Amino acid sequence: MKLVVAITGASGVGLGKKFVQYLPKDIEVHIITSNNALTVNHFEDQNVTLHDNTDIAASIASGSFQVDITVVIPCSMNTLAKITCGIADNLVTRAASVALKEQKKLMIAPREMPFSAIALENMEKLAKLNVIIAPPVMGYYSESSSLEDMERFLIGKWYDVLGIKNNLYERWT
Repeated sequence: MKLVVAITGASGVGLGKKFVQYLPKDIEVHIITSNNALTVNHFEDQNVTLHDNTDIAASIASGSFQVDITVVIPCSMNTLAKITCGIADNLVTRAASVALKEQKKLMIAPREMPFSAIALENMEKLAKLNVIIAPPVMGYYSESSSLEDMERFLIGKWYDVLGIKNNLYERWT
């Protein structure tokens, strides 16, 4: 499986990094960070390729590279707006555009709240195109006792919706 992980914005970058760290080792991961995202460092023992957001000619910018899943965690409102309008002016938005045109799984995790009416309209438009809209919303029923537990729950739920097997949180029996 080939997976693109785009990390945009400044807050919530840790969730994007942990999303990558918990991935099964057999998944080929390609990471892009926006200019405003913090530098993603040290992905030891991972099958990871880091891409420059300005490299619009990177392998993942082409549908022929055959990426299976693209995620944007976190997704800034700027990136959300660009994806919604089809603006592909950097590698993050180009990778999302490719996912849309190739009808591959695309999941975004909008990070700002409250959501403006414009942001909600953008999310609605993408949802109608089968984009998975999955903001990092806490599940209080998960009975998490720490921030790490809550992050594992969020990432586990994202993996579930993407079809990535995991045991990151306790499931209902």
